[in-house]
Amino acid sequence: MSDIEQTPAEENPRHMRAIKSFVMRAGRMTEGQQRGFDLGLPKFGLELSDGMQDFDAVFGRKAPRTFEIGFGMGHSTLEMAAAAPEQDFIGVEVHRPGVGALLNGVMTQNLTNLRVYSCDAMEVLRQCVPDASLDRVLLFFPDPWHKARHNKRRIVQPVFAELVRQKLKVGGVLHMATDWEPYAEHMLEVMNVAPGYRNLAADGRCVERPAERPVTKFERRGERLGHGVWDLKFERID
Repeated sequence: MSDIEQTPAEENPRHMRAIKSFVMRAGRMTEGQQRGFDLGLPKFGLELSDGMQDFDAVFGRKAPRTFEIGFGMGHSTLEMAAAAPEQDFIGVEVHRPGVGALLNGVMTQNLTNLRVYSCDAMEVLRQCVPDASLDRVLLFFPDPWHKARHNKRRIVQPVFAELVRQKLKVGGVLHMATDWEPYAEHMLEVMNVAPGYRNLAADGRCVERPAERPVTKFERRGERLGHGVWDLKFERID
């Protein structure tokens, strides 16, 4: 889960904090999550301080590369990486129990095609990801910031669209999913006018749920309650 933390505009601009892709949440770790964090991070973790990466060198090969923003507890990320060993995955999450859970799964399943950042995804994109190096960027179920006065905190904004466009290869895809229809409308408003993108939906709105996106427990529960999920795919065209 990802979102934006932003100081309200009415505050003195000299004291405004930078936009973030997350809101920090506290949480205790289970034994498995702590093991993943302690043992997995040195093996599969990447650091913001390492700066711009050569991901071919990081993974030891050239392969299609997916970057996921805010993987939560990592269940979907782990499932996608296990199902596609010929692809490489880079996940970013600030919630330490989630990072630990994903890394514990990586070690348990002996996966080699996944690396993790435990920090702000926006900063990782800016400082660590070379331009035109990603085949996919995933943003699944970000915080919708329901209240109108908080809409500006949503991660999907013009500056986000442009940053992602720079990091995608031409032909690469930004795939977003949300269970909050007003946020889906907001995503469409932003992305349909963002330069350098093409909406992959036949009707110019949303696509059918892609088979490559795992269905989460949260999503299944929502479906039983009659909640919808909206998937959007935008391809970089220049």
